Amino acid sequence: MEILEQMGAEGHEQLVAVSDNSSGLKAIIAIHDTTLGPACGGTRIWPYESEQEAIWDALRLSRAMTYKSAAADLPLGGGKGVIIADSHTGKTEALLRAYGRFVDTLGGRYLTTTDVGSTGRDLEYVKQETDYVVGLPTTAGGSGDTSIMTGLGIYMGMKACAKEAWGSDSLSGKTVAMQGFGKVATFTAHHLMKEDAKLVVTDVYEGALDRARDLGLAVVKPEDIYGVDCDIFAPCALGGVINPKTIPQLKCKVVAGGANNQLLSDADADDLDRLGIVYAPDYIINSGGIINVESEVDGEYNADRAREKTERIYEIMEQVLAIAKREEIPSAKAADRLAEDRLDSVRSIRRVYRHR
Repeated sequence: MEILEQMGAEGHEQLVAVSDNSSGLKAIIAIHDTTLGPACGGTRIWPYESEQEAIWDALRLSRAMTYKSAAADLPLGGGKGVIIADSHTGKTEALLRAYGRFVDTLGGRYLTTTDVGSTGRDLEYVKQETDYVVGLPTTAGGSGDTSIMTGLGIYMGMKACAKEAWGSDSLSGKTVAMQGFGKVATFTAHHLMKEDAKLVVTDVYEGALDRARDLGLAVVKPEDIYGVDCDIFAPCALGGVINPKTIPQLKCKVVAGGANNQLLSDADADDLDRLGIVYAPDYIINSGGIINVESEVDGEYNADRAREKTERIYEIMEQVLAIAKREEIPSAKAADRLAEDRLDSVRSIRRVYRHR
């Protein structure tokens, strides 16, 4: 499919290719939908094998951000920036500041923040060239580490799913198998441990497993995590891990975790539904991060406001499950329905965001 054809089919508004010879910057900025407000999404720094791959990734991720913000009831649209570079060897102050100048030319239609390969320190360089940055470190007046609220949101989403599966949202005594134990999963784990849940953890990095062991958690090999006898399976690492190969191995009643794009295809949502497994759509349950940065969009960051809005993920997850039950559709489709209904209702009075 040609690029403009795909943009039209998926509702993208704008695609910007930027280049700066002096810094070596090559980047793509995709704006999917600004019906609800300025497009917001992280800047990913990754050594893409081709420009085409970078473009497709930006388009796909920007669309996901539209749905995430819409479902979370935020006044934001969906966008994503990708810089074609190795974040370990190719990041320089000059490159990041050049990127910031291009973000600034969009006049506030796109707000950037951190993503894979970018850090709060990187954003400080970007900030020197544009005000359209959120998610800065707290020392720079920003909202800081998004992992904290993301972890809280996953925990709240798990509780809503538990209520659907067992009639009570208590996680005391429940076994949670966590695939991946990075920062987000660690913050989620602390909430679960306070409620006396039992955790079984895996990760491909030994340092993450050492951190889990220090907390007294059980550890298994990565290939064994799918078959753990548990109540909740929590994908918190790679995407596409819920697929025809892994679903038959699952021994759980709930799938709820922080990873993006957990389902390999839409058919996998149907399979989970047929098996009676309650699935928490990833962009619903992991929206604490975007909720956190939205709290600094209009001025000084308010941590209490961010936490209160993140805790509403429980209610949003309940709405998704209610739609799924009422319309007899998988929860993944119900989440899309929730987001699309909000977009359609606002689209009737406003279409494209322009900064005033």
